[in-house]
Amino acid sequence: MCGIVGAVADRDVVPILVEGLRRLEYRGYDSAGVAVLDGTGKLARVRSMGKVAALVKAMDGSLAGKVGIAHTRWATHGVPSQNNAHPHVCRNMVSVVHNGIIENHEQLRETQIQAGHIFTSETDTEVVVHQIYDYHVEQGKDLLASVRAAVDDFDGAYALGVVSAKEEGRLITARRGSPLVIGVGIGEYFIASDVAALLPVTQRFIFLEEGDIADIRRTGLVIYNAQGNEVQRPIKESEQSADAVDRGEYRHYMLKEIYEQPQAIADTLEGRISEGRVLEQAFGAAAPDIFDKVQGVHIIACGTSYHSGLIGSYWLESIVGIPCSVEVASEFRYRKPVVRNNSLIVTLSQSGETADTLAGLQEAKRLGFGHSLSICNVPESSLVRESDLVLLTRAGPEIGVASTKAFTTQLVALMLLVITLGRRNGLSAEDEARMVGELEKLPGEIDRVLKLDEPIQEIAKQFSDKHNALFLGRGAQYPVAMEGALKLKEISYIHAEAYPAGELKHGPLALVDENMPIIAVAPNNELLEKLKSNLQEVRARGGELLVFADMHSELQQAEGIQVLNVAPVDDAMSPIVYTIPLQLLSYYVAVLKGTDVDQPRNLAKSVTVE
Repeated sequence: MCGIVGAVADRDVVPILVEGLRRLEYRGYDSAGVAVLDGTGKLARVRSMGKVAALVKAMDGSLAGKVGIAHTRWATHGVPSQNNAHPHVCRNMVSVVHNGIIENHEQLRETQIQAGHIFTSETDTEVVVHQIYDYHVEQGKDLLASVRAAVDDFDGAYALGVVSAKEEGRLITARRGSPLVIGVGIGEYFIASDVAALLPVTQRFIFLEEGDIADIRRTGLVIYNAQGNEVQRPIKESEQSADAVDRGEYRHYMLKEIYEQPQAIADTLEGRISEGRVLEQAFGAAAPDIFDKVQGVHIIACGTSYHSGLIGSYWLESIVGIPCSVEVASEFRYRKPVVRNNSLIVTLSQSGETADTLAGLQEAKRLGFGHSLSICNVPESSLVRESDLVLLTRAGPEIGVASTKAFTTQLVALMLLVITLGRRNGLSAEDEARMVGELEKLPGEIDRVLKLDEPIQEIAKQFSDKHNALFLGRGAQYPVAMEGALKLKEISYIHAEAYPAGELKHGPLALVDENMPIIAVAPNNELLEKLKSNLQEVRARGGELLVFADMHSELQQAEGIQVLNVAPVDDAMSPIVYTIPLQLLSYYVAVLKGTDVDQPRNLAKSVTVE
């Protein structure tokens, strides 16, 4: 959600911190701030409302130091304001940046007020800096011991970066429940909540584990585990390049990421299929034994990933013939699900750090559901580390808040799972080879559907004055409609809903008139004739239809009906292909509306708090 950057070096770290914040701005952009130790025993801080550009303007070149921390915020506790912006400082001595939520902050705040602390913000983070200050200054502990003592007082989740004017040249970091990495340079170290922030200065990273605390100086670092024992964590080389998160020739990251989908899908398939077969070892060495026991699947996900899970459930039940349930992660952990023996728990997440999905996985493991599989885009993420099996989507960095290539690569990964489980449940070698062949065609199919870009731009103009929209689909296309509605609402701020087309007469028809555009997806499958009848119900009530239809569907352009033809595609793969024009439509409507496409209001990319 929020973004953390920190550095200890023998050079001015402010440019490094600012560039890191720019690269993390997709995680939060309500406010931003930097605090540095200026080499004279003083702590200097600048904060501002808005995006990183506003912070740079506020600094006006006045800030410099060899040790520093920085933060870009997405508000949880306290409204966006300069006082609520991080870093927080206690008595010009200790400064802290924090991701996560301190759940017992109200009790700590009452105790700290009684001890004489004055609060200047509404945030839960301010109790963190006061607590550390009390151990550090009032009780005389060194900074490491102070952080260690303070985190024992906290309930909740945190990733922390802490500096002190008493101990220049030192940066303490700690994590529990929120991601944090250490970048390793030559005679310098960095911290960040995401690898992408540090790619301009290093490609060598240490991924802190749950409960770790690191004592970082320019000359080296020491890591302690949750039990307080010194431990070694491996240094891993990132395959990402610094320019992987640049927009290049594209106006927005979202458009770039839409157009990266053919390559992302090809990368996701690479090394996982051979001679018409899925190589199930791609899921992990233990995959064959685990898959042999699977009698059902339980998918846990949030947001866009939940929609991919719904499509996966259609595939699993229709192709594999085993039961599949799909849960919104934030609901799953608070109800009392019935445990099914030999279920495979599948978690879907772009970041692998979504708090509700992580908690859902932990709850499923506690209840004894069965083995777990993570389908994720980040190899070093918490979700990956907690799962028995992993299939990485290889989508590359996704910066736009509205997920595009993460969604379609998740669907490809789910289809690999479907085929792998299918061969244990009656899927013939011939059918598997046919489905693998259709997967291999997908990059080309998506390239073809991207050629609808220009006509979609023209159609988007009709939405410029609209306030509501309805998306329709049937079968596995219903979750595609849900995803299309989500994309439109989150980046253009047009209220949009999705319905199974057969449900129109059960309520939504009451909303239909000439001011309510209806968007439908119509591949050429066994439900096409049913869908055509549903569309006629809309036209009979004056609704304006936009239909993305298979060119052999015989749907014709007419008054009140616009049809954009899509090349024929295998029915099982059609949800992946028909997603693309809905992404383009949402993008171009948002551009015409003048919204912030990559960073829509009130939203952040990774929801790492509950």
